[in-house]
Amino acid sequence: MRMPALALALSALTVTACAPAGAPGELAATASAPQARECFFTRNVSGFSAPDDETLYLRVGVRDVYQMQMFSPCPDMDWAQKLAVVSRSGSSVCRGTDATIISPGPLGEQRCLVRAVRKLTPSEADALPRGDRP
Repeated sequence: MRMPALALALSALTVTACAPAGAPGELAATASAPQARECFFTRNVSGFSAPDDETLYLRVGVRDVYQMQMFSPCPDMDWAQKLAVVSRSGSSVCRGTDATIISPGPLGEQRCLVRAVRKLTPSEADALPRGDRP
C-alpha cells in the first residue's frame, strides 16, 4: 500500500521539477497565451519592397505585412521589379525555412534562402518609411 503512494509522490516531484521557473503570473500568462502560427499563402502576396539586399517586406492580402530576412545578401533584390516567393513546404509560408525568393538578375534568376519570417503588427507596418512599404 505504501509503494503506490511513494510512486505517486515521486512522479509528482518529477513533474514539478520539470515545470518552468518564474513568477506565478508569468506561468498563467504563458499557459493562456495563444500559440498561433502566422502563416500566409504565397498566392495572396500582392506587393513587395526590398529596402536592402537582406530584407524583404511582403504585402499579403489588403492589410497584412510580413518581413523576411535572407540567409545571405540577395543581390539586386532591392532593384527588382518582380520576384517570386516559392514555398518549399506546399503553398503556405510559416517559417523562414519554408520559403525561397527568386529574383531576376543580370546573369539570370537568383534563388535566395529565407532565414526568418515575421508578421508585422499594424503599428510596425505603419511605422515603415514610405519608400519601404510594400
